[in-house]
Amino acid sequence: MFIKQVIIEGFKSYREQIATEPFSPKVNCVVGANGSGKTNFFYAIRFVLSDLFQNLRSEDRHALLHEGAGHQVLSAFVEIVFDNSDNRIPVDKEEVRLRRTIGLKKDEYFLDGKHITKTEVMNLLESAGFSRSNPYYVVQQGKIASLTLMKDSERLDLLKEIGGTRVYEERRRESLKIMQETGNKRKQIIQVVQYLDERLKELDEEKEELRKYQQLDKQRKSLEYTIYDKELQDARRKLEEVEEARTKVSEKSAEMYNAVLDSHERFKDLDKMSKDLTKELQSLNKEKEALEIQQADAIKKQTALELDVKDLEERMSGNMQAKDEAVKQLHMLQKEIQESTEELNRIKPLYDNQLKKEENITKGIMEREKQLSILYQKQGRATQFSSKAARDKWLQKEIDDLQQVLHSNSAQEQKLQEEIVGLNEELERLDGSIEGRKTEIKELESSISQSRFNSQKTERDKLQDERKSLWEKESKLSAEIDKLKAEVEKAEKSLDHATPGDVRRGLNSIRKICREYNIGGVFGPIIELLNCDEKFFTAVEVTAGNSLFHVVVEKDEISTQIIRHLNSLKGGRVTFIPLNRVKSTHVTYPQSSDVIPLLKKLNFSPKFAPAFAQVFGRTVICRDIDVATRVARTDGLDCITLEGDQVSKKGGMTGGFYDYRRSKLNSQLEQKITAFVTEQQQLDAKRVLDKSLLEQHKQDIANANKQKQYISKALENKKKSLADVQTQIDQLRASMAMKRAEMGTELIDHLTPEEKDLLSRLNPEITDLKEQLINCRSDRIETETRKAELETNLTTNLKRRKQELEAIVSVAEADALLDEAELKRQELMDAKLLVEDATQQLKRVSDRIDEQTKQLRGIKDEKNNLKGLEDAYESTLQDEAKELEQMLSMRSNLLAKQEEYSKKIRELGPLSSDAFETYKRKQMKELQKMLHRCNEQLQQFSHVNKKALDQYVNFTEQREELQKRQAELDSGDEKIKELIAVLDQRKDESIERTFKGVARHFREVFSELVQGGHGHLVMMKKKDGDHAADDDHDDDGPRDADLEGRVEKYIGVKVKVSFTGQGETQSMKQLSGGQKTVVALTLIFAIQRCDPAPFYLFDEIDAALDPQYRTAVGNMIRRLADMANTQFITTTFRPELVKVADQIYGVTHKNRVSRVDVVSKEDAFDFIEQDQTHNTD
Repeated sequence: MFIKQVIIEGFKSYREQIATEPFSPKVNCVVGANGSGKTNFFYAIRFVLSDLFQNLRSEDRHALLHEGAGHQVLSAFVEIVFDNSDNRIPVDKEEVRLRRTIGLKKDEYFLDGKHITKTEVMNLLESAGFSRSNPYYVVQQGKIASLTLMKDSERLDLLKEIGGTRVYEERRRESLKIMQETGNKRKQIIQVVQYLDERLKELDEEKEELRKYQQLDKQRKSLEYTIYDKELQDARRKLEEVEEARTKVSEKSAEMYNAVLDSHERFKDLDKMSKDLTKELQSLNKEKEALEIQQADAIKKQTALELDVKDLEERMSGNMQAKDEAVKQLHMLQKEIQESTEELNRIKPLYDNQLKKEENITKGIMEREKQLSILYQKQGRATQFSSKAARDKWLQKEIDDLQQVLHSNSAQEQKLQEEIVGLNEELERLDGSIEGRKTEIKELESSISQSRFNSQKTERDKLQDERKSLWEKESKLSAEIDKLKAEVEKAEKSLDHATPGDVRRGLNSIRKICREYNIGGVFGPIIELLNCDEKFFTAVEVTAGNSLFHVVVEKDEISTQIIRHLNSLKGGRVTFIPLNRVKSTHVTYPQSSDVIPLLKKLNFSPKFAPAFAQVFGRTVICRDIDVATRVARTDGLDCITLEGDQVSKKGGMTGGFYDYRRSKLNSQLEQKITAFVTEQQQLDAKRVLDKSLLEQHKQDIANANKQKQYISKALENKKKSLADVQTQIDQLRASMAMKRAEMGTELIDHLTPEEKDLLSRLNPEITDLKEQLINCRSDRIETETRKAELETNLTTNLKRRKQELEAIVSVAEADALLDEAELKRQELMDAKLLVEDATQQLKRVSDRIDEQTKQLRGIKDEKNNLKGLEDAYESTLQDEAKELEQMLSMRSNLLAKQEEYSKKIRELGPLSSDAFETYKRKQMKELQKMLHRCNEQLQQFSHVNKKALDQYVNFTEQREELQKRQAELDSGDEKIKELIAVLDQRKDESIERTFKGVARHFREVFSELVQGGHGHLVMMKKKDGDHAADDDHDDDGPRDADLEGRVEKYIGVKVKVSFTGQGETQSMKQLSGGQKTVVALTLIFAIQRCDPAPFYLFDEIDAALDPQYRTAVGNMIRRLADMANTQFITTTFRPELVKVADQIYGVTHKNRVSRVDVVSKEDAFDFIEQDQTHNTD
């Protein structure tokens, strides 16, 4: 065992936590400047191990805490880590940590982190070899000097302490103390015995008078006993009579009370029935109110539907009349349209001819005027131009200008032709669109008029009739249902508990998570993935249980991802079945007609087979519970019947009634009705949409016709503009041809005969053509006006009116009204059924209310009767209670009297045997007289000491007891004296044994430290006192007697040494300081060898030694460490101990804070050399 490490924090100069490097198990040396904290380091170890720092006051604790700059240190600790590989410390660990923590108000020990007491720490250290009587395993500064100055008697005390004589002395002191106390007790006993002897003499004289008094007293007690006994017997007899009467009254009262209890219980039952009926009546009243509201709503709906049907019938009647009127008007209108169309067809060719004629005349006039202009220009060329070249130049310029105009007109002609082509294409597109819309209109009208809607209505009516019959059946059972409402509520709560809310929330959360995070591979819960015959619903649901809600996923990674989202959203809990982790096992089913595998009766996708095999694979459907029990026992399968009775392969059986109406899989009729109603609603919506599309298509056709008219007009205008442009182009080309023809001809100033003849004819022709143009234009305008009137009338009036009349006559709208009227009639029938049903239920509830009201009246009357009966009972019970109270009072008095006489008899004390029968036959009066005479005689002995005899006996017993106790004390005193003698002998033996061991080791160690020298210890006894006084009279005289009167056998220990080995030995006073230090170290090493410790702590023990002795001490420490496996931790300023050290530590000090670090031997020698040089300077 050795110190492995020391950890310090907040202790003295060690502010910050420091943990030393592991110590060597042999020699360790600590160096450092004065004031650096070496001594504090040793103090820290002693703080944990020794009892030097025990019972500290507050200021002492504060002195141990670090004081320096910065925040105040409020607590400190020192922890020592021991290597316990040899199990010297009785702890089953190779490393033991002992810590002591101190603060301003606390002082605690911890062993391996666990709190222990100071006593436990001391016992633990003593068991490890640290003797409290030999503290020399730690040698601090000053200890060597104190040993050098010790007197002989003090060295003897040191040996006593080492030898453990303190125990003998303590036990001797305790024995002497007991002897002193025993002596005091013996003196007290002797005094008491003397007093008792005197009292016994006096009591012996008083015994005769006491004997006469006792005879009279005996007679008195006998008389008193007889009187008291008679009174007691009389009281007991009367008490028995009272008890008998009270018992009869109590029995009668009990009978009456039981009757009252029965009536009270009946009253409670009636009250409970009344509350139940009242509650049920309230429920019925609420139901009646709800039914009245339902009836009112149904009547209101019926009235509204009747008004809607009436309105539709009126509309249909009005539509029929309007349709007939529209047919007549349409016929007349078609005739008018036909006449207008025929007239328009006649006018159009006339208008086209007139327009063409007008264009031809205009064209002729323009050509003639052009020719006339050209002739006039040609006639004036000679005067206009000076030469042929000038004329040709001007003609060329005119031709170029005309060419540009011609180019522009050609471009305009091409543009107009393209626009005409585009308008024609648009007209064709509109025609196609109109035809397509007409086709769609026909399809929509056909779709609207289909008979599917009516068939759906028929199917719905059939189902509603079936539902009506079920409603009637439900009305018949409603009374029973009302009684079971409470049980139904409980069952619903149980159902909610059976399917936890977190499962429902979890399924909803999964759908939301898959939608938001686009997670694929989630197929849904088992209940949504299976389908089966209705007769297997119960078996499937009982077998699966909550597994119906287990969610099937493709991979376990998907379930992990979803679970993370569920945890973050707090969205409930769900169980997943990953298909990639589920392995379906092969199951052998029994071959029997009474057994069917449940899995084969389920319809599901093959890819979900592993999941369904896990849930249903080991379950079979059996014909009855007997077959199920046999199969479960023989084949090891879970069995279930169609009724839901279940037998586990482990032997458990589950069965009983199962409410299939609560099945999660069974809701067929309601689903069918809902499906048909939904389909009907979809057809209604489609029908409305088709009507809307029909109207939209008609509007599109009308818009297309309008657009077609606008395009036709634009096309006509474009064609007219194209004709004008083409005419201009022809004229331009003719003018250009004439100018080209004129170029190159001779320049003359007169016309040719042909040109003159033409010039004379052109003016009359132009005048005649203009008159024709005026007449033609007038006819064309008149025809155009009539044509515009006919077209406008047809477009804006006749055709629009025709469309309106055709819309009125339209068959689709009439069919729609018929369908709507039929639907309203059906709804009206449903409303009437609802009114009838509500009326029937209201009548049933009203009858129930009347019946329960009648029951409540009967219960109230019975309660009143019971109340009256209970009041009568109460009155009777009160009378009996008064009677019982009187009896109880009498009984109490008799009991008190009985107790009084019993007490008096007990107070008489013990009586003689004849006292009970002597006066038994005497009368009460005679007994009273005898008692009176006896009391008068007793008055004569009033001065007698009535306790003399008792006191005599008592004092005699006390004297005998005290004499016996005195003998025991004398015996104990002798034994204590013998014990003291033994303790003194053992103490002397211990001193001699310790002295011999220390003296032997002293000689050995001294010869090792001082080469050639020798030394020994001398024990000074009492007989040697005179001789010893010759040398050391001033220091050691004879010992005086101790407090117990014993003279000590030994009075001191002398030291005799010789450093040269020759001549006489020297005592301590004759030695130099260095020699005294060697002797003190020798004594310490000798003591340590007598009682070795596992390690030693030396604080500058070589400070006062000469170099040769320091070397000897270092070699001895090295030798002990190697041979005895003993650890040494020393501080020094000398190089000799550093040379033999295995591990060297340097203590540094900065800003009032110390640190301990491992240093090399070279650094340690340098430090020692610097320190010695500094001290020399």
